[in-house]
Amino acid sequence: MMASSYTAKEEDGHITVSGPGALRSRKPENTAFKQQRLPAWQPILTAGTVLPAFFIIGLLFIPIGIGLFVTSNNIKEFEIDYTGVDASSPCYNCSQSFSWNSSRPCTCSIPFYLEQPYESNVYVYYGLSNFYQNHRRYVKSRDDSQLNGDPKSLMEPSKECEPYAFHENKPIAPCGAIANSMFNDTLELFYNDPNGTKVQILLNTTGIAWWTDKHVKFGNPGRNSPNLTAAFQGTTKPINWRRPVFDLDADEANNGFINEDFIVWMRTAALPTFRKLYRIINKKSGMVPTLPRGNYSLEVVYNYPVRSFEGRKRMILSTISWMGGKNPFLGIAYITVGSVCFFLGVVLLLIHHKCGNRNNNADISN
Repeated sequence: MMASSYTAKEEDGHITVSGPGALRSRKPENTAFKQQRLPAWQPILTAGTVLPAFFIIGLLFIPIGIGLFVTSNNIKEFEIDYTGVDASSPCYNCSQSFSWNSSRPCTCSIPFYLEQPYESNVYVYYGLSNFYQNHRRYVKSRDDSQLNGDPKSLMEPSKECEPYAFHENKPIAPCGAIANSMFNDTLELFYNDPNGTKVQILLNTTGIAWWTDKHVKFGNPGRNSPNLTAAFQGTTKPINWRRPVFDLDADEANNGFINEDFIVWMRTAALPTFRKLYRIINKKSGMVPTLPRGNYSLEVVYNYPVRSFEGRKRMILSTISWMGGKNPFLGIAYITVGSVCFFLGVVLLLIHHKCGNRNNNADISN
């Protein structure tokens, strides 16, 4: 039997064990930090400190919320649902007959009227509903090294991309479920001039993605190579795509993995109903509105089916302000919090005034 000896110190609880099977004490060291004896500030909540805090928060949050709410309401926004669920919709036939494997796209035209002119830059968004981009397996189904232009990952996609990593024994570029389900409707906007002519609105395809995404996170293989076809040789397009990744745009600065439509889609949304920036209509010079009031038509090349998951598609025209797009929630939240704090301040003040006098009278009688 192995012998051991120990010495117990009753004053601090340390136990020292000697011998081959010695055990170390689990008691923390007797320091101010480990024994939680550091000096700390413990505020004493009194009416003199709590009531002013409630009133200050209320008086600050309410005007801030009003300013945010008014600013949001001044943003002009127009939305068109072109899913084609109703039989009266111009896109009804497209929604019923189209699927991923359709040999040719379906087109439809939706007329609409703008009741007020849009003076500043106009941002064109596409919106999807009931599309869960936040699903765990969907979010992980990508290869960031491949998207950054790594040659090895281009030919050997990550296992996270399965089952969209290889097709017909060729690596898919870009791989994964996110890329495979990329939004590919084509939206064109036309202004119907009162004289009877139809004027197409110029939609800018660049400037819609984050700068860090385009110049840091995404990159084509062989960044200095002008021939993208050669750079992607040996790969194949995603199953649901009509064109390979090196043929997304005629502009080489907006082609391949650095195509801005593709980059915008790859930034997954947190909620099942979302919108993503599609195009920008820049403000015209002079006093001419960017989009004058009048009749317009939305020409849709219907490529993206949503009937299988009971989704909906829409196009949004919107201006922005210093706080971004139209979002009344932030202003309402500030107004609500400020009002609640101010109301609680008034209630607590009345309670303090009533109970405080009673306590003072009781102390005087004693």
